[in-house]
Amino acid sequence: MKKSASKTKNDLILKIKVAPRSSRAGIVGQYGDALKVKLTSPPVEGKANKELIEMLAKEFGVPKKNIEIISGQSSRNKIVRLYGVKGFQETQQRHE
Repeated sequence: MKKSASKTKNDLILKIKVAPRSSRAGIVGQYGDALKVKLTSPPVEGKANKELIEMLAKEFGVPKKNIEIISGQSSRNKIVRLYGVKGFQETQQRHE
């Protein structure tokens, strides 16, 4: 993940490009300087954001409460902060 991620001491900040209403959900890989994530939920009433948080929590092994959408609440381009992430290198290698 080129510049789609930056890691501080205990936090991980990700640039994410979301594709809502996809036939399958999952982390696709690199998309420019962001991480592309496909979601099955529509982008209404926060459903896609909720699915994104659930997916990231499972993928990075952190509680949902440790994930915050910093910017892009109503956009396909988001910046997300994950608090207390461990195993970042293994996750990064799986999606390169």
